[in-house]
Amino acid sequence: MRFYELTYLVSSSLSEPEVKDIQQKLNSFIQDKGGILDSSNPPEKINLSYQIKKGNQAFLVSQNFYLKPEEMNNLENKIKTESNILRFLIFSKKKIKEEEIPKRRLVKKTEKKAELKDIEQKLEEILGQ
Repeated sequence: MRFYELTYLVSSSLSEPEVKDIQQKLNSFIQDKGGILDSSNPPEKINLSYQIKKGNQAFLVSQNFYLKPEEMNNLENKIKTESNILRFLIFSKKKIKEEEIPKRRLVKKTEKKAELKDIEQKLEEILGQ
């Protein structure tokens, strides 16, 4: 199984419960095909940069899941049959394990600050020679 992310835009003419129904249909389709849902973001209404099918707003939905690569054509066909999905994008991702995420470490400065007296002494040594 591969790890995928599916992001799609749903027509803003629908209500939020209807968008959640579409999301649930796709989730159950993925599970019926042997896939495993990883995470899902709730639908979010956004303003579009340009009009799509005479609308300048849409619901943005994103979800991550595992699915066999041979089932991806079936999923794409299922998405294409949904007339309220305006655009969609599916891409394969590498699942990042927590131990692979670089953690920020605080670096303690061990060097002490130079004193003005020490700087003057060094300058005299350098210039005196």
